[in-house]
Amino acid sequence: MFHECDVVIIGAGPIGLACAINIQKLGLNYVVIDKGCLVNSLYHYPQNMTFFSTAERLEIGGLPFVCLQPKPGRAEALEYYRRVVVHFDLTVRLFEEVLAVNRDNEGTDFLIKTSKSVYKASKIIVATGFYDRPVALNVPGEELSKVSHYYKDPHFYAFQRVLVVGGNNSAVDAALECWRKGAIVSMVMIENDIGERVKYWVRPDIVNRIKEGSITAYVSSKVRAIHPDTVEIETPEGSIEIENDWVLAMTGYKPDFSFLEQLGVALSNDGKFFPAYNEQTMESNVQGLYLAGVVVGGMDTHVWFIENSRVHAEIIAADLKKKLSSSFK
Repeated sequence: MFHECDVVIIGAGPIGLACAINIQKLGLNYVVIDKGCLVNSLYHYPQNMTFFSTAERLEIGGLPFVCLQPKPGRAEALEYYRRVVVHFDLTVRLFEEVLAVNRDNEGTDFLIKTSKSVYKASKIIVATGFYDRPVALNVPGEELSKVSHYYKDPHFYAFQRVLVVGGNNSAVDAALECWRKGAIVSMVMIENDIGERVKYWVRPDIVNRIKEGSITAYVSSKVRAIHPDTVEIETPEGSIEIENDWVLAMTGYKPDFSFLEQLGVALSNDGKFFPAYNEQTMESNVQGLYLAGVVVGGMDTHVWFIENSRVHAEIIAADLKKKLSSSFK
């Protein structure tokens, strides 16, 4: 099928939805496309995860986010963003992957080929986040089935020997929850202490569990190799090998840089891969192509969140109002 619209938004996460709300208010014709389910990244968060921020800071479109506790959990967030789509009657196409983006014959509009259709649009907004691509350990054995870069539920690891790689929020949550289900938990972190960004109400818990010896922590250390029944760790005191059933590599995630490059977006060559864009408009170096949300942060994925990147939707809408005013209803 072939569709024509003013704007195609790639990514149905909170920021992609925020962009849709603002564009819809302008009277522009748009569609939101995502290769997965609605707010796909949030869906893959750990089941017991609690957000660092309060509910009102996660709101979009002015729709109140009502929850029982000040800091909502994953299930409440999924329900809230589902209600956002229903409330604003947003045009969303899920489980539809973008395969290619090119210019039309005139070189003005974009042609977006997906797994289900082809769209023609004068503008594109990329709001794809970063949760789909974990940062690899790059060690032998990382491909083993015992290794996972995602953590869902602690019951699976009950009474197992679990090595958690990392020292920030996702690693700390996994370590504590698995330990409470009876797992024998060890942690390996390249830093010499638990990360400074760990949630303030969780940090004392993990520090005390390590101090009392309930959880073993190897600081200033690295995983060197993963074997079916053991893991090799390089510590300041030398190499050791510990018995192990599962490895949870909570090493963080990164945007799909190859996709951005395919779109023609310029990336910095300093190892951070910052995409080129105008902070005043959010338009990239590719005319008509905008970036929104955490994708603008390159490898600095701790800088942008739902809370502080919601404004990107308003910035983009303001620029589109100037450039596409003739398309208003």
